[in-house]
Amino acid sequence: MTLATMSIRVEEETKREVEAFCADVGMNPSTAVNLFFKAMLRENRLPFEITRDPFYSETNMKHLRRGIAQLNAGKGKEHELIED
Repeated sequence: MTLATMSIRVEEETKREVEAFCADVGMNPSTAVNLFFKAMLRENRLPFEITRDPFYSETNMKHLRRGIAQLNAGKGKEHELIED
């Protein structure tokens, strides 16, 4: 099997964290990337789900704008922030 070289750019901190993680599980980043590529080709998709935060959906933004407009018009009342 002929090997080819690929160059990628990542943030320095991400690189350090990936290298540390890989060392902890007994591999190197090259092996991890090859595992990722093999899974992607085997499954014919990215091997994880990519989603957007639904908070920023257009439907929710419209709902929030309506609520803000009602508050600005003197309808309704603000409530205290509930923290987790």
